[in-house]
Amino acid sequence: MEKTYISLNSLRYDVLVDVAPDIKWVPENAYKNCKVVVELASDADAQRIAEQELKFRHKALGPLQIVADRGLQVGDVAVLDISAMTIEQNESNSKRIPAAESRGFNFDTEVDNVLPGFLDSIIGIKCGETKSFPIVFPESWKQEDLRGVHVQFTVHCKELFYRNLPELNDSIAEKLVPGCTTIEEVKQALWERCHEVAQAAKEQATDNAILAQIQQMVEVDIPQSLFEEQGRHLYGAQLLEKQANMKLNEQQLAALSSPKAVNDFLQSQKANITNIIKQNLAIGDIFSRENLQYSVEELAKEVKNSISVLKQNKQDYDEERVKEQVREVLEGAKVLEWLRENAEIQYITR
Repeated sequence: MEKTYISLNSLRYDVLVDVAPDIKWVPENAYKNCKVVVELASDADAQRIAEQELKFRHKALGPLQIVADRGLQVGDVAVLDISAMTIEQNESNSKRIPAAESRGFNFDTEVDNVLPGFLDSIIGIKCGETKSFPIVFPESWKQEDLRGVHVQFTVHCKELFYRNLPELNDSIAEKLVPGCTTIEEVKQALWERCHEVAQAAKEQATDNAILAQIQQMVEVDIPQSLFEEQGRHLYGAQLLEKQANMKLNEQQLAALSSPKAVNDFLQSQKANITNIIKQNLAIGDIFSRENLQYSVEELAKEVKNSISVLKQNKQDYDEERVKEQVREVLEGAKVLEWLRENAEIQYITR
């Protein structure tokens, strides 16, 4: 380098940097005319969930006892071995369906998500008996590969129990909901809790609908470095969650932290990462355009709370990075508050 400078009497440096991307609203100031439709559960659903919760809590007070002199009834719990084969015109082409099979399955006859026709087909089965019957999976079934499939089920009842339930009256109110002295108080308390959950779900659904609309209104060229930074941040958060839930060993953690694993995540989640970046950039732009602000006290409080959580979980942290993340959260909250006040929101029930 010194020889080059002496011979040319000059030095040239080429520096390649990413700059903050420019955001284009389509049309201009589109966020000011945001219109969204939010689909919500009805109040009747909240009432139904409250009734289900009461039934669940009541059932929890009843010990299971062996059924010895009758077949399965609604309200019982059965331990079943379940096998399933596809029904084909040529029986030799029939195949097992592992996703529909189970051994030692605890089947509660009062659950709601049972395959239509399954419960009716085994009502009356006694301990030690086996029943075989055909069922067609409905087109609305959650597992797409089973929709419309004709299946021959074979069910063997290994054990059969009933619940010895206490009478549903004021004497057990305290056991159902601590602090309650009557069944009416229990019902009211459960309804209020379900209503609070429904209200929180309404607010979350509204925010999701607004953000989904906002990100569709912006056009932006995302630098590769920003894409990778956001993607690695998401992957790191998922890895921490897995580590907390599954207690990964060093070998598993090393495999999940490998460059290949990270790059696979970036590729598979490209659309999601891109949408998150567009959403964050849009929020930052609205925050600036509308001169929104948060107080120093709000920032300090949230930073303190975040650091406290990190310390409790014994996680390392960079205070400046925490402040940056808290600023993003506060900006997002202020922007969503502004958008909720200024957007045209229509609520419809399912």
